[in-house]
Amino acid sequence: MSLPIKLFRTPILLFILVTVFTSIGVIGLRHLGIFEFLELATYDWTLRLQPSNSTPDSRIVLVTISEQDIRSIGRWPLIDHTVAQLLEQLSQYGTRAIGLDIYRDFDVPPGTEQLNQIFTRNPNIVTVMKFPSRTHMGIPGPRVLINTDQVAFNDILEDSGGTVRRGLLFLDNGEISATSFALALVTRYLHQEGMVLQPDEKNSAFVKLGAVTLPPLKSHDGAYVNLDDSGYQFIIRYRHGNPSFSHYAISDILTGTVPAGVFQNKIVLIGVTAESVKDSFITPYSGGLDHEQSMPGIEVHAQMASQLLRMALESERPIQVLSDWQEQGWIVLWCMIGGLTALVIRALWSFLSIFVAWTVLLVGIAYFAIQFDWWLPLLTPVLGLLVTGSLVSTALSKMERDQRQLLMDLFSKHVSPEVANLIWQQRDQFFHDGRLRTQKQVVTALFADLEGFTPIAESFTPQQLMDWLNQYMELMATVVMKHQGVVDDYYGDAIKANFGVPFVRTTDSEIRQDAQNAVMSALEMKNEIIRLNMDLKAQALPPVRLRIGIFTGPVVAGSLGSSQRLKFTTVGDAVNIAARLESLDHAPQDSLTEEEPCRILIGETTKTYLDGQWETHDCGEIKLKGKEHRIKVYRILGFLEEKMDSR
Repeated sequence: MSLPIKLFRTPILLFILVTVFTSIGVIGLRHLGIFEFLELATYDWTLRLQPSNSTPDSRIVLVTISEQDIRSIGRWPLIDHTVAQLLEQLSQYGTRAIGLDIYRDFDVPPGTEQLNQIFTRNPNIVTVMKFPSRTHMGIPGPRVLINTDQVAFNDILEDSGGTVRRGLLFLDNGEISATSFALALVTRYLHQEGMVLQPDEKNSAFVKLGAVTLPPLKSHDGAYVNLDDSGYQFIIRYRHGNPSFSHYAISDILTGTVPAGVFQNKIVLIGVTAESVKDSFITPYSGGLDHEQSMPGIEVHAQMASQLLRMALESERPIQVLSDWQEQGWIVLWCMIGGLTALVIRALWSFLSIFVAWTVLLVGIAYFAIQFDWWLPLLTPVLGLLVTGSLVSTALSKMERDQRQLLMDLFSKHVSPEVANLIWQQRDQFFHDGRLRTQKQVVTALFADLEGFTPIAESFTPQQLMDWLNQYMELMATVVMKHQGVVDDYYGDAIKANFGVPFVRTTDSEIRQDAQNAVMSALEMKNEIIRLNMDLKAQALPPVRLRIGIFTGPVVAGSLGSSQRLKFTTVGDAVNIAARLESLDHAPQDSLTEEEPCRILIGETTKTYLDGQWETHDCGEIKLKGKEHRIKVYRILGFLEEKMDSR
């Protein structure tokens, strides 16, 4: 048998191997990206479970252009005069930064000169461009602001499936480098707080906002696999609430119906929410129950700006992820928990309840981890937990079925149902490393053989002979099991039985009881022979005689045979002596009559355990075949009280 099969026979080694293989499998599939989409969806779900923030970020105000505004103004795109009027109005309100999330790469007269003048004289106005890529030539900012820090890219990163989970601070393609729209607005706001963007002291490649360092997202961070991590990316921490920011319509600004104080010292973002312009995105919150399942691009930029402000002014930490080895350890831990649970809990409903509890605990850990700024893998450890637990449970169930089948094959036909169930309940006594345990123990062996059976056999047809033998064996086996013995073997018309197996006897009283059970069993066999002889006499057939040998002593008990044909048996000197006592010829008091058709011979070790309850005849010391020393032998005549009553 190969080594792996042997190892799988042991529950502990089975647990270790399944845990190792499952961990490798789950981690391998994780790194192949098989679970990326589902893990990201699970991350979104844990975000949606977080409590919402009902207070809008008061530092940011949105000026939106809705479908109704476009109809009211009468055209799209807006002419330069309208944009200039809007920017002029907001500048007069004392804003810290104004972000125009509308492309102005070409003039839309009238009012072009007026708009250019506003752009150039107000450095706190930031306009947008689209960063060029291999598949897109990009969209430049206003010509009057080319090569100034008033132009920032408004590119939004979408994961597969279109969900926006990542933001950008910088982009650089080797020819052009640019700052993100959100960061350009935030740096202007923080400038008036006396704060500037600076490199981290420990790693100059990392950006630091206030006291918080924002490390760039790497290709395998979180649930991502082989992510294109070009640029300086970070995980967006959305401010979830309704509303997240104050909104005002462009028409209200142009007509002067909005109080000026709502814009003072604020970041103001101007963008389109009209459906006809199609500037909306899917976010992690889009799978919730809210009516609006998408977020306007202007609000996505506002969310990124709000997060950067919270980091700089409130020391809010960015979402952190585990390193590769920490993530692998996290998955292995839950694989181990799943395997250990299956190893300890065998009852089905308890097993299922515990696994539901573990899964709920994992979800709870992931839920609270987000609140403490950690993104922990959820799907892969749950998968590892369930797969390992299921495999270990299935393998253990099969192992137990095989062990039960083996024990039942060995014992069920030779012991009472109560003993068979007890054997299964205490199966750990019988198995070691998945194999039936071989043990040295003290037993009382009994051999019984018919004498004078040949004349009867010649009188029967083959079928009658087998029927009579089966009847005889059934009677004898029933007697043995009744007295807590185990039938070891049948051969011809002989029977071998053991008293004191399969459970190891550890006390003198237990060994004493086994010896007495064997003698009581032999005497009941004698009664059955008398009854059988009466049946034979009625058929005009000669009677049979029964010889029984009993001896108590140490033996080796275990399974013997091939994997296809295995039996439980005992071997040792005590077994050999019992067999010699049964077959002993010409022993004193050896005559067998119709009234006394059974001879029961025991050794002295057995007699010492009988406590004088049976009448015995001392046959003296007899040299048995194959034994160097003589053995003191006794013949059982009957139970002492029975003998006294008969007198």
